[in-house]
This record gives sequence, C-alpha cells and structure tokens, in this order.
Amino acid sequence: MIDPPGTTNSSQETVIESLRLAQRRGFLGPGPVTPHVSHARGFAWPMAEALGRTPEHLADLGAGAGVPGLVLALDWGNTKVVLIEGALRRAEHLRAAVDASGMSQRVEVELARAEEVGRNPRHRGTFDGVVARSFGRPGVTAECAAPLLRVGGVLVVSEPPSPSESTDRWPEEPLQGLGMRLESIVEVPVRVVVLRQVELCSDRFPRRVGVPSKRPLF
Repeated sequence: MIDPPGTTNSSQETVIESLRLAQRRGFLGPGPVTPHVSHARGFAWPMAEALGRTPEHLADLGAGAGVPGLVLALDWGNTKVVLIEGALRRAEHLRAAVDASGMSQRVEVELARAEEVGRNPRHRGTFDGVVARSFGRPGVTAECAAPLLRVGGVLVVSEPPSPSESTDRWPEEPLQGLGMRLESIVEVPVRVVVLRQVELCSDRFPRRVGVPSKRPLF
C-alpha cells in the first residue's frame, strides 16, 4: 500500500491494526483489510473534485469501524473530522483508534444518533463534506446528511454497481425538499453518488430519532 502525502507509516499501521481489531469485534466485514482501505480512499477524489479542494470539515455518518471516515482523516491531515456513531462499543473503538493514531486534536467521535447530531447547533450547517457507507436507505442518508451540510457542501455515498439503480434511488423532488440535488455518479473504482447542498436544509429535518428509518422520504 502506498502512503498518501501527509501520512506516516506508524499512524497508517495504527489505523490498519484498528480495522483488523474491528473485524475481530464484528464491526467490519471479513477478508483482507487492504480492500476496505482502498474502498475508503475511493471517496476522496469525488469529494475533492466536487469541492475544488479537500474538505475543511468532514462528517462520517455511521462511522462504524472507521471506513471511510477514519481513513480519510488519516490521508487529509488538515481536515477536521467528526465520526458519528450511535453504538457505544463502536464509538469506544473509534475513540481508541483516534487516540492511538495521534489524530485526537482534529478528529472527534460523536456518540449520538445522526438525527440528534443534525439538530445540534454545534454541528448543524457546519460541514462542507459528509460521507456515508452502508448507513441506510437513500432517503434516510439524505435526510440525516442535509442538515449537517453548508450551502455548497457535498454528500458522497457508496452505491450499488448498476448505474440505472443509482439514478432511480435519488429522486429529484424529495431531494429538493432537503435543499439537495444529485450532481454526479462516479466510478473510482467503487461507485459513488455526489449530492450538492444548494440551500440550507429546512428546519423540519431531520425528523425525530428513528422516524427517517421508519418512514423514509424516498
């Protein structure tokens, strides 16, 4: 594996070891860790291309084992990152990984449901980038991400391999209700969709904890 600029071998090995430990704890799928790291890095180019730079303030919805958020934090040494995780054991694992890798000055683990974070004035409308991998259905992901994003910010979400499925999964009208639009579908080589926050999300969103999952907007 090639080290991206700004990383050190020790911090990268610490993150990789944390992913191996996450596998043993059941937080990450099976198989070699390297493909998980490569998949996480697949979010980087679409995000930077859409923003015209690397993000200053990034959130990872449902960070889990730290893919992609922890890997992106490692690679983007000047980016402030919030790893949002609602499960206590996963959040504790992430905090230990952040401390061990020396990133605690700019990487925060938020133990809370995404709906709660979206209502928190400290976080609402403050992020220029949000990433999500296996967080939930498109309507759930969009509703939880939109309140976090600044105008002009972007959401990058991993998607199924079929191009037609990706288009159908992100309908225009409900996205407009969140202040978002579908901007592009990119192969990096993993398939991701890029959504732009074109206006601040309405105060109506996100709805109460659990409601987006029970009654998704789309």
